[in-house]
Amino acid sequence: MPTGKLYTISAPSGAGKTSLVQALIEADSNICVSVSHTTRAIRPGEHDGMNYHFCTHPQFEAMLAEQAFLEHAEVFGNHYGTSKHWVQETLAQGKDVILEIDWQGAHQIGQLMPETVSVFILPPSQQALRERLTQRGQDDESVIEQRMNEAVSEMSHYAEAHFLVINDDFNSALDDLKAIFRCHRLSRQQQQRLHPQLLQQLLS
Repeated sequence: MPTGKLYTISAPSGAGKTSLVQALIEADSNICVSVSHTTRAIRPGEHDGMNYHFCTHPQFEAMLAEQAFLEHAEVFGNHYGTSKHWVQETLAQGKDVILEIDWQGAHQIGQLMPETVSVFILPPSQQALRERLTQRGQDDESVIEQRMNEAVSEMSHYAEAHFLVINDDFNSALDDLKAIFRCHRLSRQQQQRLHPQLLQQLLS
């Protein structure tokens, strides 16, 4: 059985990463998104095991001591981590795995697993990004300004990714994302694992 491929997908807030990934996995049942562990409190509308695996600080520290995470980070006093066992098990089943992660996490994963494919999603302009953040209606102007500053800092690391997807038109960006996954499934190594008998017959 061909093994799955690990992908990291990074983007600044407002670039449309979550919507694109959701549309991608709805269109392709062979792609899974890793659900991170976190110590932050569950929010209204969230579900344990779906949005995150919610755990206590002692539970997280115990997993950390057991080296159970591929990568982990602390954000605003809360801890986040990606389960090493789940990722390895899912890849072994032949499924592709997406880690929705910031550039620092993507860098950690790339060092641990150099075969990982990294994708960075960018907005078509700073103005478009600001408009998207404003249209959410969730934050006041000062918070939006802070998010814009963070976005510029995040986007400065685009050069560390293997692929760039510009999310100007959603459907076009989704097609680009699908193409990245399809391309790697057609690699010689994957095709050799998938069609060993055919290749042997062709050369006999």
